[in-house]
Amino acid sequence: MALFPRNPVTPRSTEEHERRAREWEAALQHQTLPGFVAERLQQAAIGKQPWVATMTPAELLLAKSHGVRPIATVSGTCWFHYGWSWTEGHEEGWHHALNRIRCEARAAGANAVVDVRMRTLRHSFGPSMDFTLIGTAIRIERLPPSPEPIVATVPALEFVRLLEMGIVPVGIAVGARYDWLGLNNFNGGGWGNGWQGRQTQWQTSVFAGNQPLTELGGFWEGIRRDAHAALRANARQMGNGVLAHTHFGQILKREQGDKQPPAYLGRHIVVGTVVDTPRGADVPHDIDPVIDMRDGATPLKRTGEVRHAVYDTDTSEEEGSI
Repeated sequence: MALFPRNPVTPRSTEEHERRAREWEAALQHQTLPGFVAERLQQAAIGKQPWVATMTPAELLLAKSHGVRPIATVSGTCWFHYGWSWTEGHEEGWHHALNRIRCEARAAGANAVVDVRMRTLRHSFGPSMDFTLIGTAIRIERLPPSPEPIVATVPALEFVRLLEMGIVPVGIAVGARYDWLGLNNFNGGGWGNGWQGRQTQWQTSVFAGNQPLTELGGFWEGIRRDAHAALRANARQMGNGVLAHTHFGQILKREQGDKQPPAYLGRHIVVGTVVDTPRGADVPHDIDPVIDMRDGATPLKRTGEVRHAVYDTDTSEEEGSI
């Protein structure tokens, strides 16, 4: 006898699709879940639905040995229109997606969501983007369901190892910043005015020779520092450290004409898992040097899989103004 009966799936009618769409619209307006989604997650929480996890077999084995039980795969999606700021729109889009994946985890009675993958999806119409988070909701033995489940991008294996060392992943933080260098009629963070940019124009001329671009370098460093400051401010509400795994930055050049120097748009986004740990605590695991004696390729140089297909490195990307 099969553990779960293989009943044929009946296609939904047009009326059923329309009813679900209305439920989704009402739920999004009230920042809740549709009834049919909440019911599915509640059924998974009590074991009446088969659980689905993003864990590998090794991660599942170790997680279960530490009292961690997967409940269901949960997700949070936000299609966001960034009408004013591409950079700040990304920050807000991720926060909306975080609230929605946390809402699903709460409905499943979870303590945390681990192995959270971050994805973005672009389309050619309008200045908008889809922000999606998907991960495995888990429950930890002897703990009641959490009103605010932890959301962490670390895999289940690393999640357990961090807990063993007294390091608790507590959430995801985002920091973003943009500014202009030398853009006429722009009052930004101190760089964006028509008098700036002339030094960069001279330093990049054919007569300048080899030299550092001091003005442009200082502009770019300031943007990155501000983005990291925003990340720390966001993380400070949850913990005292960040495993910042995603960094994305661009400098885009805009010609202004009328014998004006070109303007430069700089933007930087950084995302990471926030952790909380006692200051000065020792690492309980032994750390030993490892030497690989093989002649061929060594697994010690393996960089690992790409876990977050969030931002590409296409320098021709010029989507959105800021």
